[in-house]
Amino acid sequence: MTTVLLALASAIGFGVSDFVGGVASRRVTALRVVIVSYPLSVLLVLAFAPFVGGEISGESLLWGAASGVGAGLAVWWFYLALASGPMAVISPLTAVLVAGLPVTVGIMLGERPGAVAYFGIVAALAAVVLVSRESTDGGAGPVIGGRQMRFSRTVAWLTFGSGVTFAFSFIALGQIPAGTGLWPLAAARGAATAVVWLVALCTWQFRPPRGEILHLSVFVAVLDVTANAAFMFALQGGLLSLVSVIGSLYPAATVLLAMVMLGERVSRIQVTGMLLALASVAMIAVAATFAV
Repeated sequence: MTTVLLALASAIGFGVSDFVGGVASRRVTALRVVIVSYPLSVLLVLAFAPFVGGEISGESLLWGAASGVGAGLAVWWFYLALASGPMAVISPLTAVLVAGLPVTVGIMLGERPGAVAYFGIVAALAAVVLVSRESTDGGAGPVIGGRQMRFSRTVAWLTFGSGVTFAFSFIALGQIPAGTGLWPLAAARGAATAVVWLVALCTWQFRPPRGEILHLSVFVAVLDVTANAAFMFALQGGLLSLVSVIGSLYPAATVLLAMVMLGERVSRIQVTGMLLALASVAMIAVAATFAV
């Protein structure tokens, strides 16, 4: 039960963080948000790590660093997608990849989620088709700050790339052995910081935000640490195929906030695709719960 609660807590943290980061990225470039939130997350983890304890091992630090590299690329691409496209479409679509790929890896490692999970994967693929088809036909997205948020081809590729790299980050976290405390997470946040700082320097975007955006970046850092710590500990106590899909329920929070706070609207076909995407994640989660 503790594992499920930790996974759900991580889902809520990821979802709220995605919304806040997406809102901030519509006012400044995505990199300007993460070059602040990631180093702050390192400091937060290092502040709490000694109190949590745990053994420091080379293996756990390497897996943590690998997870951080994936997370750094994933968040950058994800925020770029959110800055130009509709959150209510991007977030569930990313979740399909984040849920499906770890399940596949889990099966390869010997986990058996059951027949329902396979139905969930098929439903996920159908959801991708429904969500993408309407958008590529020129469907209008919401208007935010005078710009229309469309699910363009560029946004689609950014969404796909972020989903794959997020999944890789989750899989790497799943390889971290229990009893290592928060030290692997410190390595993950440090590696992610190195990635986004390098990209920001190479693209001449190394300019920290100010004012309200800076406050949002700090909030993102707190949510990031909370969600990732809960997710890592959940993985250490449960199956990769179970925890990853429960953690992938984060779009529920993002979509709800986007609709309530931003007034985002989507077409009927896209609504069908998003509901199918969320249902597919739920099916995979239920199947993983009863996995042998």
